[in-house]
Amino acid sequence: MTENDAVRAERFASGKEVLDSVHDGPGHNVIDSLADIAPELGHQIVAWGYGDIYSRPGLEPRQRQLVTLGILTALGGSEAQLEVHVGASLNIGLTPEQIIEVFLHSSVYCGFPRALNAVGVAKKVFAERGLLPLA
Repeated sequence: MTENDAVRAERFASGKEVLDSVHDGPGHNVIDSLADIAPELGHQIVAWGYGDIYSRPGLEPRQRQLVTLGILTALGGSEAQLEVHVGASLNIGLTPEQIIEVFLHSSVYCGFPRALNAVGVAKKVFAERGLLPLA
């Protein structure tokens, strides 16, 4: 193993630790689904996205998830990723009400259609986890 290979493996291991602390099955399924077509993309999501970026000091995991939810809502067309991150947000302690508040807040900046799409994704995840109805 070269030094470069060792650094690459270390970054992946660091990212995997962060990924494991945030995501459950659906988050890992994304990485697994890339193994036979784009394994390098899966590696970069773990090593760079989680190992280098998500693990940086300055924001707590809950804050990072709030940002992620807002960005995915604004982007639109990212409902599959939003579903994974709604689940991750619940995993790290955000409440369903806080998640819905993100979408309400996002509606001011990116419009009602995108906020409604995000709420639809959240409704699916909340229903799967037995969290409906919200008060």
